[in-house]
Amino acid sequence: MCYILNIETSTKNCSVSLALHGEIISSREVADLGYSHAEKLHVFISEVLAEHTIQVSDLSAVAISSGPGSYTGLRIGVAAAKGLSYAANIPLIAVDTMEILARQIQVGEGVIVPMIDARRMEVYTATFDKDYIKIGPTKAEIISEDFYKNKDGKVTLLGDGAMKCEGILNQPKFTIFTNANYPSALQMGNLSYASFKKNEFVDIAYFEPFYLKEFYTSKG
Repeated sequence: MCYILNIETSTKNCSVSLALHGEIISSREVADLGYSHAEKLHVFISEVLAEHTIQVSDLSAVAISSGPGSYTGLRIGVAAAKGLSYAANIPLIAVDTMEILARQIQVGEGVIVPMIDARRMEVYTATFDKDYIKIGPTKAEIISEDFYKNKDGKVTLLGDGAMKCEGILNQPKFTIFTNANYPSALQMGNLSYASFKKNEFVDIAYFEPFYLKEFYTSKG
């Protein structure tokens, strides 16, 4: 039995899921404006495990959303994941936060552009094709009328950062998907299981989330 505990805390959404061979069998999440991760995360972990009478020692791995996103949220999630992995002597898997968010929707053509709110008119973003292959790097962007100006084809935006684009990106090529605001552990099951099967693990002692810290420190 391959049980993987998935943890996603990169945004306001505190999200946990338990997957068996990549299929989600239990989950808990809440998107709280007050960032209640410190209070909710360990409760959610205990609940999803108890729901299937699973102990931490029964897990095959722990998976964590690797960022970018909220500095505090990522720290809380990574600390919890590392603690569980170390205590149970099981692998730690890092999953790209942008891909987690991108996989909330399906498109028939064009590209998917997940966006996580940074501050003011800034977002963390990346670009994926319709098959979720990453074709543009994760980076910080300032939303303006020039966003994707020199690229053709349909562009589907999603995430809480995409809400900033309403009224700015009015060209027909843009579609803003409003029903997928935050990354969720519900999209991590297949991703973490694929990494597990390929032995794609990170070092528990040295792994750090992708904060995009340089972006914060470069602004006054």
